Amino acid sequence: MFCHLRPVRRLCLEKIFPHWFLYSRALSGAEAVNALRPFYFAVHPDFFGQHPREREVNENSLKRLSVYLENLQKPGSKSLKPTQLTFYVRETEQNSSEGQEPFSTSGFRAVKFTLHTRDLLSTVLYILNSCSLSVEHIQSLNTNVCSQPLKEAKRMPDRPIKWDKSYYYFTGFKDPHEDLEQVSRMETTLTSWLDNNGKSAVRKLKNSLPLRKELDRLKDDLSNQLQLSDIRWQRGWGIAHRCSQLHSLGRLAQQNLETLKNAKGCTIIFTDRSGMSAVGHVMLGTMDVHHHWTKLFERLPSYFDLRRRLMLLEDQISYLLGGIQVVYIEELQPVLTLEEYYSLLDVFYNRLLKNRIPFHPRSLRGLKMILNSDRYAPSLHELGHFNIPSLCDPTKLQWFILTKAQQARDNMKRKEELKVIENELIEASTKKFSLGKFYKEPSVSSIQMVDCCKRLLEQSLPYLRGMHLCISHFYSVMQDGDVCIPWNWKDGEAVK
Repeated sequence: MFCHLRPVRRLCLEKIFPHWFLYSRALSGAEAVNALRPFYFAVHPDFFGQHPREREVNENSLKRLSVYLENLQKPGSKSLKPTQLTFYVRETEQNSSEGQEPFSTSGFRAVKFTLHTRDLLSTVLYILNSCSLSVEHIQSLNTNVCSQPLKEAKRMPDRPIKWDKSYYYFTGFKDPHEDLEQVSRMETTLTSWLDNNGKSAVRKLKNSLPLRKELDRLKDDLSNQLQLSDIRWQRGWGIAHRCSQLHSLGRLAQQNLETLKNAKGCTIIFTDRSGMSAVGHVMLGTMDVHHHWTKLFERLPSYFDLRRRLMLLEDQISYLLGGIQVVYIEELQPVLTLEEYYSLLDVFYNRLLKNRIPFHPRSLRGLKMILNSDRYAPSLHELGHFNIPSLCDPTKLQWFILTKAQQARDNMKRKEELKVIENELIEASTKKFSLGKFYKEPSVSSIQMVDCCKRLLEQSLPYLRGMHLCISHFYSVMQDGDVCIPWNWKDGEAVK
């Protein structure tokens, strides 16, 4: 009765994947990364500088995808659990075709998909198809594939084929839909997740300890040698990657010590491009060579001069707006260079000069505002600062600030009170669970952190002892053993 099941299954696979997929060899890890280049280009966080929330979602999803791909290459990968990911995908030449969900006015759209694949090749194809990206380039990576034309290399259908359960019963194959349905029915709890992942986190953390000590040593040595205020990283790179970057900076210091001493008193940030940040930090692009870094350190005196002019411009804007303080909040604003931020302030300042707003001098002292280039209407943030568009209508701006001033003061007062409570709870949680490190992602608010810590303190969680715990929006064990849990974690028995 079931003698023709396998040919039928193969026929259905041909409808989902390109014809050559059935004859292709497995991809190596390096080939998978190469095949996913169009995807990385469409979702890379660097292209979302004007959209901090979307940038962080993509950063977190890329971390989880990296862990999934890493585990897929290990023995026993068939037992991988379904992983749901969300990406904001930029419009590119490959994915701008008709017949798909339209892009927002910002030029990107949200794509959600669940990975439950068994090998790298099917994973790569699933990701590319989910994002409406071409898969034709993948055939060139396989030397043993059939030379059939790629007419069938189309996007996966929105309704994947679902086999009758009798097929899985008689063949012994595992029903992937059953796993996915179970995941949707079962709600992950903190205790169950720690039971399943605690040992892995402990092992990874233990393995990373020697490198962590080396990182601290390198950081202290360079900070003292160059008399730096701090050394930081913009991205969540692994410990080994960070050590490599510090070694590179150390070699440059041996060659050009006097030039690098221009950074005395500065904070150095390893990021994706070189320059000076909006708040005056020295940014070292990790893809740049020593020559570019050297040129940057040589130009630091001119950057310091521009920084002084920028601060003067902020004061002039503050004077015109009744004493409201102009600030740049790194966690909430897009990453801007000093030149980009100065240009933004200059445009806003010139608009204010042309349309004098009659604010009483110093009437708004104590209030804060940040300047944005991607907004069209002013708004008041829950933390108490104003979000002001650089091209905002001055008349509307005056009315908005005056009517929201008291609410802004109330929000700022509540923020300060909440921050005190948050710090106390972080200290108490660190002490109770003997955590090696306890921190949160920038996108987690103080209200969310307070709620999370209060509920943690009510639990008995022996697995957390000595852990590096990060409060985030998802569960994950990072490559160096840091444990991420969502701020709104659930406890108790898994709920069906």
